[in-house]
Amino acid sequence: MSESSVPPVAPVTGRVVLRVKMPQKLRNLELVLLVVALGLSALALALVQWGALGTLDWSLLTYAAGLAGLTLGLHLVLRIVARDADPFIVPIATMLNGLGITMIHRLDIAAGSSGWEAAGVRQMAWTAVALVIAIIVLIVVKNYRVLLRYRYLAMLAGVILLTMPLWPGIGRTVNGATLWVDIGGMNFQPGEIAKIALAIFFAGYLMTARESLQKVGNTFAGIRWPRVRDLGPLLIVWVVAMGVLVFQRDLGTSLLYFGLFLAMLYIATNRILWLGLGGGLFVVGAAGAASQLGYVQGRLQGWLDSFNPEVYNAQGGSYQLVQGLFGFAEGGFIGEGLGQGQPDFVPLANSDYIVAALGEELGIFRVFALLALYLLLVSRGFRVGFTGTDDFGRLLSSGLAFVLALQVFVVIGGITRVIPVTGLTTPFLAAGGSSLVANWIIVALLLRLSDEARASVRLEAGVRA
Repeated sequence: MSESSVPPVAPVTGRVVLRVKMPQKLRNLELVLLVVALGLSALALALVQWGALGTLDWSLLTYAAGLAGLTLGLHLVLRIVARDADPFIVPIATMLNGLGITMIHRLDIAAGSSGWEAAGVRQMAWTAVALVIAIIVLIVVKNYRVLLRYRYLAMLAGVILLTMPLWPGIGRTVNGATLWVDIGGMNFQPGEIAKIALAIFFAGYLMTARESLQKVGNTFAGIRWPRVRDLGPLLIVWVVAMGVLVFQRDLGTSLLYFGLFLAMLYIATNRILWLGLGGGLFVVGAAGAASQLGYVQGRLQGWLDSFNPEVYNAQGGSYQLVQGLFGFAEGGFIGEGLGQGQPDFVPLANSDYIVAALGEELGIFRVFALLALYLLLVSRGFRVGFTGTDDFGRLLSSGLAFVLALQVFVVIGGITRVIPVTGLTTPFLAAGGSSLVANWIIVALLLRLSDEARASVRLEAGVRA
C-alpha cells in the first residue's frame, strides 16, 4: 500500500525520508481499516457464541456495538486534533483488543460466567475506560514536547508507582508476585503506568546526557569506555530492576524496565558497548537471584525440564507451561474453530496464557497472523521514532514501541518455551484493566508523536492540507 501522493521529501539529516500523504487520505484509510477490524472482531465474537452455545447473545453484541461507537469516536477526534497521525495504529490495536475480548468471553462460556461477573464483560468496560482516557490524552497533550519539562516528575511518579505494591495495607500478592494494589476495593497494577512514566524520564534524561554518554571516556584496547559517573544511571536502574526481582518476585517486570532503559540508551548513543555492559549486569543479577531465590530456581527448572513428572507436578512447577503447549498442539495448523475447542484446560487462559488458548481455537497459522499484527504495530512505533523531528520525540516513540515489543517477546517466548516464563501480560489481549489503560495511553502518545512528525515533514515538503 503506497503512501505517496506527492514527490519525496528532501532528505533530512538523521531521519528517514517519507513520502507524505494528505491528512484527509490518511484518516480515510484509517476509517476503512477500522471498519474492517471492528467487523472481524464482531464476527469472531458471534462465531464464538454460535460455536459454543449454538445461539447468539444479543446483549453482549450490543455492548460490542457501543465499544465500536467509542472507537469510531476516537477516529473522529483524530480527524480534529491529530489529522496527520499514523493511520495503522488504531485499527491494529482495535483488532488485537477485539480478539482479546472474544477469547475472554469464550472462557467465560466454558466457566459458565455471565453478567458483570464475567471477565469478558469487565474487559469490555475497561476497554471503554481505556478508549476514553486515550481520547483525553490526545486532547490534553497537544504538544508532546511539554512532557520534557516534567521528566523528573515522571521519574518520581514512576518510582512511587513501582514501590506502591510494597506499601503496607494496599499491596497485594497474586500468584506469588507482589504487583497489585487494592485501594477502595479496586485492584490495579501501578507498574503498568510506571513503564510509561519511566519511558518519558529516560527519553528526557538521555536527550540531555547523550553527548557525554556517546563521546566522553577513556580509550582502552581500542574501545572508548564510559566514565564512572556516567555509569551511575545504568547502575541505579539496574538496582531498581533487581529490587523488583527480589522484593516483588517478578522476573518479567524487572526485565521490562531494565530492557527499556538499555534499548533507549543504545538508541540515544548508538554504542553497542552499553548493551554489553547492561546485559552483563542483568545476567549477573539474574544468576545471583537464581542461586538465592527459590521461585527463580523453580522458573528455570520448569523451563529446562518441563516434561519431568516431578517438575510437572511440583508446586509452581511446569504444569501451566506444559498445558499451554498441549493447547497449541491440539489446535494444530488450522485450529479447532472459534467456540469448538477446550481452551479452559489451559491454566490462567484469560491472562498469562491467552495466546495458548487462542492457538487451540485459531491454529498456528492464525497465531502467526496475530504476531504479524504485533510486528506491524511495533514497526509503526519505530517508524515514528526514525522520522521524528527532535531527539526527545525519537527516543520516546522508540521507547514506547520497544515496551510493546519486549512484552510480546517475553510473554509468547515464555509460553512457547523459548525463554523462562516471566509473568507479563500480552498487550491488548490479556484480561486486566491496568494493562489495557496503559497500552491505549501508549497508542495515544504514538498517535500524537506521529502527527507531529508527519505534519513537520509535510510542511517541509511544501504540502498544504
